[in-house]
Amino acid sequence: MYKIQDNILCWCGSPEEEAISQAKNVAKHPWLVGNFCLMPDAHAGYGMPIGGVAALDGAISPNMVGVDIGCGMLAVKTSLTDISTEQLKKILGGSAENKGGIRANIPVGFNHHSKKQEDELFDDDIWNDTVICLQEKDSAQKQIGTLGGGNHFIEIQRGDDGHIWFMIHSGSRNLGYKVANHYNNIAKELCTLWTQDEIVKNDLAILPVDTEEGQMYLCEMDLCLRFAFANRRHMANIIQNEFLRVIPDCNFVETINIHHNYAALENHYGRNVWVHRKGATLARKGIVGIIPGSQGTSSYIVEGKDNRASLCS
Repeated sequence: MYKIQDNILCWCGSPEEEAISQAKNVAKHPWLVGNFCLMPDAHAGYGMPIGGVAALDGAISPNMVGVDIGCGMLAVKTSLTDISTEQLKKILGGSAENKGGIRANIPVGFNHHSKKQEDELFDDDIWNDTVICLQEKDSAQKQIGTLGGGNHFIEIQRGDDGHIWFMIHSGSRNLGYKVANHYNNIAKELCTLWTQDEIVKNDLAILPVDTEEGQMYLCEMDLCLRFAFANRRHMANIIQNEFLRVIPDCNFVETINIHHNYAALENHYGRNVWVHRKGATLARKGIVGIIPGSQGTSSYIVEGKDNRASLCS
């Protein structure tokens, strides 16, 4: 860890210039408490760098959470210590020789299920307390259990523990995107009225949490987090069924499901603050997390060390 400036702590070896420029914008944010932290894989995002962690006093910033609210990782360890190429092809499917499989059952990109999917989340009355989520509920019922595009992925991997794992990187799909954009626009309008022109220009507009707009965003963000968690769980169930179709005696012995785009009320610097983790995960002592690699590189299962300098991230 080293300092880029007095209130920017960096765990990234050589962050790109745009990410440093964005970090400096966050570092002078009027609602920032303490240090802004750059995690090892930090890179430029909208307003705040991805891989950035910031604590705000009494305010929440939609762009500091990110447009894919609740984006995160799920990893499942299987009982298998070996898997053949032929078994992999059957599990993955999507070819003339191996129909069905993961590729046929989990829509990717802009695709979604043709029918509404069932989940107890959709029975919760919290939908009626929202504006954007309620508008998008019908679409969300077809999008749950879908991967999305960009850097989202499903991988079947061999761990250094000798076991076969599968891993999913996905988020809240269009639901989170719509919520993020709606409330970021409101934040920009309000901050313009309050002559907070610099944070608007830097795409770091905020909503005070004690306002109606701030409370509405928190409610909708929480629902998006729950949707993203359930979305990964739905895909995991599909993948497990495909494993069992091909290898009936396979067992699933460990599951990790975490967010890396969210905000939460935590105690740091001797006060309660809203910690925004954008492309970063909670790393309190004993908390198990996942650091995904790029395609073709290793991913890591990690355990938190409760590093207060990084806001336990």
